[in-house]
Amino acid sequence: MAEHFETVDEYIASRPGEVQTILQEIRRRALAAVPGGGDRISYGIPTITLGGNYVVYFAAWKHHISVYPVPDGDEEFEREIAPFRATKGTLKFPLGKPMPYELIEKVATLLAERERARGGY
Repeated sequence: MAEHFETVDEYIASRPGEVQTILQEIRRRALAAVPGGGDRISYGIPTITLGGNYVVYFAAWKHHISVYPVPDGDEEFEREIAPFRATKGTLKFPLGKPMPYELIEKVATLLAERERARGGY
């Protein structure tokens, strides 16, 4: 049976200690990158929201952290994310290697900007 979480805190607490620390930092940085944002569980994983709309999702897997979706960006941004792009809409960050928190923060910022442009936030 699939795990079910009511809150982001429950989700994070369900992961191993070292992964909890990573998820807490991703959550902190993503929320800082989305002023006025909140968080909740959607599709069973943590989601940063803005004005009730979903902005960025993140999840811990056995060997990596995934961040979804992948925003459009300039050539420099595309070069930065290239090593982590798993599919068109997913970035995978391997556990056991330094987590590129600044890049994840940039992803959240770009997605929040897109959401604000769409919704007038």
